[in-house]
Amino acid sequence: MRSRRLDYSESTRSALVDSAVELFTKRGYAGTSLDEIAKRARVTKGALYHHFSGKQALFEAAFDAVESLVFDRLEKIMNGPESPWDRALSALREFIKSCLDPSYQRIAIHEAPVVMGWERWREAEDRCSFGLIRSSLEGLIEAGEIESVPVEITARLLFGALSSAATEIAGSAEPKKVGAQVEAVIIQLLNRVRSSVPEQSATA
Repeated sequence: MRSRRLDYSESTRSALVDSAVELFTKRGYAGTSLDEIAKRARVTKGALYHHFSGKQALFEAAFDAVESLVFDRLEKIMNGPESPWDRALSALREFIKSCLDPSYQRIAIHEAPVVMGWERWREAEDRCSFGLIRSSLEGLIEAGEIESVPVEITARLLFGALSSAATEIAGSAEPKKVGAQVEAVIIQLLNRVRSSVPEQSATA
C-alpha cells in the first residue's frame, strides 16, 4: 500500500510543477521567482527545495510536463485505428495545434533553448518527437503510401522542418495563420510524394 507521506510528496511536487508551468507561461523564466511558485503551490520554500535543486531544475520539470502532454496526444494518434496516412495527417494537425498553446509556445519553444542550452534542449526534443516521426515514416513506407527512402536521414530532415515550423508559428504575430500555412505546405509536399508512388510502380 502507498503511504500517506508518498502521496503527499507526489502531490506537492505536482502542485509545484503546475504552478511553475502557469507562472513561466505568464511571466517567463526571468520574470518568475521561486517564492512566487511556492506561494502559488501553497507550499513552503523548504518543500520546494526538497524536490528541486533550484529554479532551472523546476523549469526543466515544467518543460517535461508540457512536452509530455504533447507527446501523449501524438502517441495516442499514432497508435490509433486510422490508416498510416490518416494518422500522419492527424498527428501533423495535432502538433500544429500544440504550437498554438501558450504554455508550449513559451516554455518549450521560446525559453527552453535559452534556459536549458541549445544542445540539451535539442536532445530533449529528440527524445520526445524524433521517435514518433521515424515510426510514422516507417509506417507510411510499409503501407506503400510513400516510396522507400532512407528512414533515419529523412526523419531527421522532417524533424528539423517541424522544429523550424514550430519556431515560426510561436514567433508570429498571427500564429493561427502561419500554422494553417505550415499545415497546407507540408500536406502538399506529402501528397506529391504519395502521388508519385503509383506512377513509379506502373513503370517498374
